[in-house]
Amino acid sequence: METNNVTNKQTNGNSKELKRRTAVFSRWLHIYLSMLSFLVVLFFSVTGLTLNHADWFDGKQVEQKYKGKLSPAWVMMKDTAKIRKLEIVEFLRKNYNIKGFVSDFLIQDDQCTVSFKGPGYSADAFISRKDGNFYLREVKLGIVAVLNDLHKGRDSGKPWGWLIDISAIFLTLVSLSGLVMLFFIKKKRVSGLILLGIGMAICWLVYVFYVG
Repeated sequence: METNNVTNKQTNGNSKELKRRTAVFSRWLHIYLSMLSFLVVLFFSVTGLTLNHADWFDGKQVEQKYKGKLSPAWVMMKDTAKIRKLEIVEFLRKNYNIKGFVSDFLIQDDQCTVSFKGPGYSADAFISRKDGNFYLREVKLGIVAVLNDLHKGRDSGKPWGWLIDISAIFLTLVSLSGLVMLFFIKKKRVSGLILLGIGMAICWLVYVFYVG
């Protein structure tokens, strides 16, 4: 009988220690991940508003047009595989300060079309294969458009896409660690879970009656 009591005490002690460590770890994870991802949360919160109300932040579009000429030898050859793509792209970047990444490089019988894309930015060059003359159109949409495209990960490149994925993981861990912490706060547990249920119900009702 005494042995059973000792075993039960050890089990209860281990259980309490596990709960204590879980609570401490959840609090640590929640605090430091919240601080680490503070700017991420702020950024996606603000840009969520600008995306949802694009008409409030309708910035001015700045468009610039250029005409020029590059070396005809870069585009005149019949073998399209020998067209000097790298030289053409670097020429446009250096001489016209073109930004973004190359989204398309189309080669037709009479012309080449080079397209650059970036957040809130685009540029298209139409190059004559006959003589190297080209027409270049550059469009800048303003800071709000840049932020909105960054929010969506559009034309932002793979590294920014990875940052979005990492941010999503951080925010998920922040949410889950906060929920775990709630279960260890006896005075706030019931009210917290009720508010959680209300929030979920509101989201579900809005979806059912206004979206679905």
